[in-house]
Amino acid sequence: MTFLLRFGAVCGVLSGLLIAVPGALEAFTGETLLTSLVIGVSPALAAPLLTALHLKQRHAVGRLATAGYAVNFVGLGLFGAAAYALNIVLFPLGVAPAAPTRVVLLASAVVFAVGCVWFAIGMVRAGVHPKVPVWTYLVALPVFTLAARLPDTPLTSALHVLVGGALVWLAVSVHPKAVSSAASPSSDAVPAGS
Repeated sequence: MTFLLRFGAVCGVLSGLLIAVPGALEAFTGETLLTSLVIGVSPALAAPLLTALHLKQRHAVGRLATAGYAVNFVGLGLFGAAAYALNIVLFPLGVAPAAPTRVVLLASAVVFAVGCVWFAIGMVRAGVHPKVPVWTYLVALPVFTLAARLPDTPLTSALHVLVGGALVWLAVSVHPKAVSSAASPSSDAVPAGS
C-alpha cells in the first residue's frame, strides 16, 4: 500500500502542476497548442491520486464515501477522456465537436462534478486530509469541470491555478513520508521521563 500512496502522491503533484502552470500561462497567452497538450494529459495522472486519497482515509469512511470515490473515479475516467479528446485531438485540428458530442461531453462533466462533490463530502466527514484543499476540491473542482469549455479568461486561469494547487497540496499530504512525519513526535520534543 505504501507504493500506491507514493505513486498517487507523485502522480497527483504532476497532475496539479500540469493544470496550474499552463492555466497560469494561459492568463497571458490564451490557449496554445503546448498548454492544451499539457492540460489534456493531467486527468490521467489524477487517477492514482484519487485512489491514494481514498486509501488514506479508508478506515474513517463508510459505504457512502466509498460510493463517492467510485463515482468520482468513473467520472474522472469520462471527463479525462473528454479532456484528452478536446485538448489533444480536436484543439490541434481546429475542429469543434458536433452537437451530439457536446451533449456527451457535458454528461461526462456532470458525472465527474457529482463524483467530486460526493467524494469531497466523504473527505470532509473523514477529517483525514487537510481541510483547505479538501474544501477547494469540494467547491472549485466541480466549477472547474463545468467551466472547462468556457473561453480562456483570467478567471478560468485562476481556477486552473486554484485546482492545481489543491491537488498538489492533497498529493503531498498522502505521501508516506508526509504521513509518517506527521504521525511521529518532533525530534525537539523532550522524551517522557526526562
